[in-house]
Amino acid sequence: MASASLQFFAFILALFGAFGDIAATLLPNWKVNADVGSNIITAITQMQGLWMDCTWYSTGMFSCTLKYSVLSLPVYIQAARTTMVLSCILSAFGICITTVGMKCTKLGGDPDSKSHACFAGGVCFILAGIFGLVPTSWYTREIISNFLDQTIPESSKHEPGGAVYTGFISAGFLLIAGVIFCTSCFKKQQGAWIYPPEQHHFPSTEQESNAGYNLKDYV
Repeated sequence: MASASLQFFAFILALFGAFGDIAATLLPNWKVNADVGSNIITAITQMQGLWMDCTWYSTGMFSCTLKYSVLSLPVYIQAARTTMVLSCILSAFGICITTVGMKCTKLGGDPDSKSHACFAGGVCFILAGIFGLVPTSWYTREIISNFLDQTIPESSKHEPGGAVYTGFISAGFLLIAGVIFCTSCFKKQQGAWIYPPEQHHFPSTEQESNAGYNLKDYV
């Protein structure tokens, strides 16, 4: 029961991680630049994401521009696009597989098949967490390096936005869920290896049958 409840907790973490991963991929605020200027009325907030750039004016107007050209983007944005999409796909696969492999569900057949499915889902979650952690770390590094660069003007400097923090937290949830699923299945298999099933032998019956056979030979 403890293992089933632990798997259910890991599944909830994986759900939060998958939804957060999708939200971080689609949100336009990967980096934010607030330019107040000399007048608060003309203050604007510029946000840049993986797929679009948005501008929020103090008057309430909001406009976004899609990034149609892929080759014109920096390398870290192209890599972030690819890895975040892969992370979303792997997390979705992990949810489907672990739904079959969890102990609290009636799908998946025998316990060995459910254990293997649970382990495969855990591996998917771990890979999804790694694919989500790499672009957020790389993106944050580029933001910090540009912010500390003295040759770049202040108006062109940005700070990490909410999407980056959402990506970090979601990657952590996916990694924790994957480790829990993999270790729960590994402990079960390890216990089976250490304590193999007992084999019952009946030597007395075999000896009696052999003795009867020997007496018949003499008769």
